[in-house]
Amino acid sequence: MTWLTDTILRLAGPLVLVVVFALPALEASTLLGIVVPGELALVLGGLLAHQGRVPLWAAVVAGAAGAVVGDSVGYAIGRRVGERLLAHLPHRLVDPRQVERATALLRRLGGRAVLVGRFTAALRALVPGLAGLAGVPYRTFAAYNLAGGVLWATGFVLLGFAARPAWRTAERVAGQAGLVVLGTVVVAAAALLHRWRPGHRDRPAPERPGDR
Repeated sequence: MTWLTDTILRLAGPLVLVVVFALPALEASTLLGIVVPGELALVLGGLLAHQGRVPLWAAVVAGAAGAVVGDSVGYAIGRRVGERLLAHLPHRLVDPRQVERATALLRRLGGRAVLVGRFTAALRALVPGLAGLAGVPYRTFAAYNLAGGVLWATGFVLLGFAARPAWRTAERVAGQAGLVVLGTVVVAAAALLHRWRPGHRDRPAPERPGDR
């Protein structure tokens, strides 16, 4: 992604803000985030704000707006056409049983999954669409989406602003932290799915000798 980084660093003024908005917006709405993480644009926006090419507040607002808008579009796609899209995908690429487990977990966790997904590598592009597919109420989704988008954008723009020449190291460390969060989420999700599997909660406790 060196070419993308070099291109962004050559931009000036309004074009910087367009990119800082666009990359986070495209993460969930087009699944671009699976390939190009949106925090790259935020960190570079912070760096360019430190150089005086854009106002710091404008970079934060652009990044937060892109994150919130993009996730809202991803949610709408999942809500309206998610089932039809999944029906046309080969099962070797998307296992319907895994999708069913993921949506069941999202129904249980609701907005908390949306907030955690915002700070998690890879899941950030998938959670909004799955939330729509799972039928998470939009009011709940919107509240957590707004909170997560503002916190995420502010944090990464300020990271780029403070890191300055060391922005590459800062972005790499942030990406590794996202992978750690991803691993934690996967382990926690597996434990929750095991606990909530059909019949698990209804299983009677073993009878002890003194119960009769």
